[in-house]
Amino acid sequence: MTSRIKTILGALTLAAAGAASAQPTTLLNVSYDVAREFYKDYNAAFVANYKKTTGKDVKIDQSHAGSSAQARAVADGLDADVVTMNTTTDIEFLANAGVVAKDWAKKFPYNAAPTTSTMLFLTRNGNPKGIKDWDDLVKPGVQVVVVNPKTGGNGRYAYLAAWGYVKKKGGTDAQAAEFVGKLFKNVPVLARGGRDATTAFLQRNIGDVLITFESEVVSIDREFGAGKVDAVYPSISILAENPVAVVERTVNKRGSGELAKAYLDYLYSDEAQEIAAKHALRPRSEAVLKKHAATFKPVQLFTVQELFGSLGEAQKVHFNDGGQFDKLYTPGAK
Repeated sequence: MTSRIKTILGALTLAAAGAASAQPTTLLNVSYDVAREFYKDYNAAFVANYKKTTGKDVKIDQSHAGSSAQARAVADGLDADVVTMNTTTDIEFLANAGVVAKDWAKKFPYNAAPTTSTMLFLTRNGNPKGIKDWDDLVKPGVQVVVVNPKTGGNGRYAYLAAWGYVKKKGGTDAQAAEFVGKLFKNVPVLARGGRDATTAFLQRNIGDVLITFESEVVSIDREFGAGKVDAVYPSISILAENPVAVVERTVNKRGSGELAKAYLDYLYSDEAQEIAAKHALRPRSEAVLKKHAATFKPVQLFTVQELFGSLGEAQKVHFNDGGQFDKLYTPGAK
């Protein structure tokens, strides 16, 4: 009986050791709306490189929607191994919820943001309304499609870019508030996320101009065909960082920390930076950025820190319930 128990215990120990050493072969990346095409190509490159360097096969699953909605889904229990967002506030939200490490921004280079972007305008082919800069968006008769700043980083950056335009030209906060209020009076409907905004503009034919990330130009050309829109670079816009983080809650449960870190590390590789550039995401690599100078038009960029302190501060002042956005935007008001 004793030897049989020993045999059973030995088998159980071996099984436990085997289970512990077995690394997960799948990973879930929960991301923002307009990054889906980039990550589709990046995932293929990562899987190939991971196989080449480790000999292991892995599968990457994706989830895309408005960035803030995605962050809330992860906080509510969606088992993402990594999050790849377009605003730091969405990852800070997860850090405050104990889902992501408090020092997440120090875990990867460039404050854990392997790419950046900026906000520009997409007009209908030929730019029939002659839109050239932010001032044109507040003119009577111009309809602007934009993401709801409460549900997507795309919308927050659009709002802050418009506010910053006034400030960079020497205006006061009161003048900036008046300007942004006029702009949102020209918004017929707020989109839930970046791709929802693109669909409203191109498929539902709403609006004269779409404010969105630079990367959407490439996505639209690929999905809807080149020549559907004109890209208009305003004189001044905002630098948008695209931060990433490991979801500690999930990787500690699944044992997928090593794979999750490798996945995010590879975003800084030359291959990944090239893929980012091809999707009109501004690479951090100076060499890759220089190679794609024709894609990334020169525009005067300001940082969130310069005018708003941080995205967290901007969130409190502008986007939290009862904040500046709620004061200046009334749905349906003209």
